[in-house]
Amino acid sequence: MQAKYLSQEDKEKIQEKYRVFEESTDLMDLLSSIFKVLGDPTRLKIIYLLSQSPLCVNDIVELIGMSQSSISHQLSLLKRKKLIKSEKDGRRNIYSLDDDHVLSLFYEGYNHASHRLDEKND
Repeated sequence: MQAKYLSQEDKEKIQEKYRVFEESTDLMDLLSSIFKVLGDPTRLKIIYLLSQSPLCVNDIVELIGMSQSSISHQLSLLKRKKLIKSEKDGRRNIYSLDDDHVLSLFYEGYNHASHRLDEKND
């Protein structure tokens, strides 16, 4: 891919957009924390399972094969970051993804990683 040389006008537009982005420290901090949370394999497994269906903690424990306390800790972290939500069903909490944005983030990352693995294996 050949580098594109920008005009002064284009550079100034990019600079202005970057300045607005850089000054949005709350947004940048939140975005960074979302990616940090998604950077853990166990939490990715949970997100994957919840992308398939809402589940209770016992279902997640059984499917992943980890202790209930470990899964509950990860669920709590995901919930604090508003990546998942829970709803009471009698005495059980049913967990699901917070919204379609979480699903999009997960699948974009998943598809990118799959693409890179396919290239590596070719």
